Amino acid sequence: MRIFWLAAFIAFAIGEAITVGLVSVWFAVGALAGLFAAALGAGLWLQITVFLGVSALALALFKPLSGKFLRPKLSATNADRVIGASALVTETIDNSQAQGQVKVKGQVWSARSDQDVVIPAGRNVRVLRIEGVKVIVELL
Repeated sequence: MRIFWLAAFIAFAIGEAITVGLVSVWFAVGALAGLFAAALGAGLWLQITVFLGVSALALALFKPLSGKFLRPKLSATNADRVIGASALVTETIDNSQAQGQVKVKGQVWSARSDQDVVIPAGRNVRVLRIEGVKVIVELL
């Protein structure tokens, strides 16, 4: 059984190495524990129990911690800074004509109305979100 547990450990370790996230490292730890149990002369059922128990324990203890370290940190882009900002309509916004522009934080953006209403030039609006290269706005 030692060869089986060693092969299982190697297979789980290789499987972990070729994946992006922590997928099978828990089972590699369990297989290593099963290998130690086999080396100490434990019976097959005890080896399986040790494998399952150690794998579950490793998953329960380290999965929450690994999420903190492996989760990508999101950083706002320059475009995200305009969301929620006040803007000045520089070209009448008319969704049916697919036209409209606003100036927000010194940048000119194509704009569409969230309420599907015509917003004349010179009005102040608030940027709700960005869809593609257009900002979606609402009247203030």
